[in-house]
Amino acid sequence: MATTQLSVWEKESFFAPVDIIIAGSGLVGLWSAWYLKKSNPSLSITIVDRGIIPTGASTRNAGFACFGSLTELIADARQMGEDEMLDLVEMRYRGLKKINKTFGHKEIGYENNGGYELIAEGQGLDMNELRSHIDRINRQLKKIVKEQKTFRLRDDKLSGFGFAGIQHLIETRAEGQLHSGKLCQALLKLVQSTDVTVLNNIEIKSFEKVNGGLRLETDRGFQLSAAQLLICTNAFARQLLPELDVVPARGQVLVTSPIEGLSFKGSFHYEEGFYYFRNLGDRVLLGGARNKAFAAESTDEMTTTDTIQEELERFLRETILPGKSYSIDHRWSGIMGMGSGKGPILQSFNDRVFCAVRMSGMGVALAPVIGEKVASLLTS
Repeated sequence: MATTQLSVWEKESFFAPVDIIIAGSGLVGLWSAWYLKKSNPSLSITIVDRGIIPTGASTRNAGFACFGSLTELIADARQMGEDEMLDLVEMRYRGLKKINKTFGHKEIGYENNGGYELIAEGQGLDMNELRSHIDRINRQLKKIVKEQKTFRLRDDKLSGFGFAGIQHLIETRAEGQLHSGKLCQALLKLVQSTDVTVLNNIEIKSFEKVNGGLRLETDRGFQLSAAQLLICTNAFARQLLPELDVVPARGQVLVTSPIEGLSFKGSFHYEEGFYYFRNLGDRVLLGGARNKAFAAESTDEMTTTDTIQEELERFLRETILPGKSYSIDHRWSGIMGMGSGKGPILQSFNDRVFCAVRMSGMGVALAPVIGEKVASLLTS
């Protein structure tokens, strides 16, 4: 890319040295900027993003306002221990509350249609075992969700939804759905109203300490200066911090044409959350299935593949919409940040460089809480 020559006016305004540069204008970067300005309104902050809009997962997810399905939480407790699982749920649930406190429902397309999980006939969970799991998880979540029964067995709704091959249905009224693009737009307007500068289509290639501050090299040939750097590029963070335990994970999505008489509303999970779908008005948005090709989907290539898209179409045809007529109108993918652990990484590398990454596919819910923690870390 050719070197950009800056005018003196640009150097002393848009590209002037600031207190904090945030790499990444996705949900974590935007919430971090918001809470940093709330903590200290005098801070000068610039957000820098290599895309013309946030392009990792923030505007390319499924728009779920969720904290984890029953079988996902069971699997997480088994892998990381119950205390860590509950800590994650608490952060996610608190983040959802913060979103709805900050924005009106219409502003971000929020709908409180509830969340569900499908249990297929071949998943090996009998009624007694399922009830036992529900009772145990409900007891654990009572202090977090403030409900006696966060999850309920609702097999009585199955016939009305029209699914095929599903034996049990679990419902939670504590989850909803939103419009990811509108949420990012609303956050962007919010932070810009506090005099945060947002620079797009510029990539930070490297950084170094210079004279008590930081000098950042960009792909445009000019440098940026800041006292502190916060890296919020999630799955792409290792490009600046190679030692991080973060790997990319592609999530593929499709959206159907409008379906006359669509028989369900809500956000649905299947197979520990590896499959997820929701109504989008009278259309169906379906994503996931990366558990069918973990190695191939551990990539930062933002493309769709025949392997995953064909699996999604099979699940749509055989389970979600059996016998229905429709076409596939949209396909896309987003890149999530995963790692050996499922919890987010909020870390300081020295008194100048920090990161807030690895949202493990739950960035919508986690970002507000992580942003608040960032403000405490950088301003303490």
